[in-house]
Amino acid sequence: MQLNVNEETYEVEAEAGTPLLWLLRDNIGLTGTKYGCGLAQCGACAVMVDGLLVRSCVTPVEGVVGRQIRTIDAIEDDELGKRVVAAWVKHQVAQCGYCQSGQVMAATALLKRTSNPSDTEILAAMSNLCRCGTYNAIKAAITDLSTGQV
Repeated sequence: MQLNVNEETYEVEAEAGTPLLWLLRDNIGLTGTKYGCGLAQCGACAVMVDGLLVRSCVTPVEGVVGRQIRTIDAIEDDELGKRVVAAWVKHQVAQCGYCQSGQVMAATALLKRTSNPSDTEILAAMSNLCRCGTYNAIKAAITDLSTGQV
């Protein structure tokens, strides 16, 4: 089957039901997307499919054939994604950094959907887990982005 990942086409072989995460990491070699819980609860594996945020650890590969997949590995090729990364740096969001690829993907998807999200919308969209507790810095970075300060 063919996957369109970060605007490149990849020919992959996989059994039905294989999670997208494993093809991204093991077959294609894009290791920016992380394995966290394997249950779609932590968000470390978040990617965008046709602009919508999905948890790749539970997304069967056959469901994304023919769709546009964007991973953290190419997020800065997207103008908004580049701004999100700049805001993350400005606010020194990353601590250990393990969850941050999923956090950046979630923030980018949110801001693509809603350019000026309310606090409630930010809290609802940013449901990824961060063991380091960088939630306040994440909210500050998104607020800056929505008000044009980054």
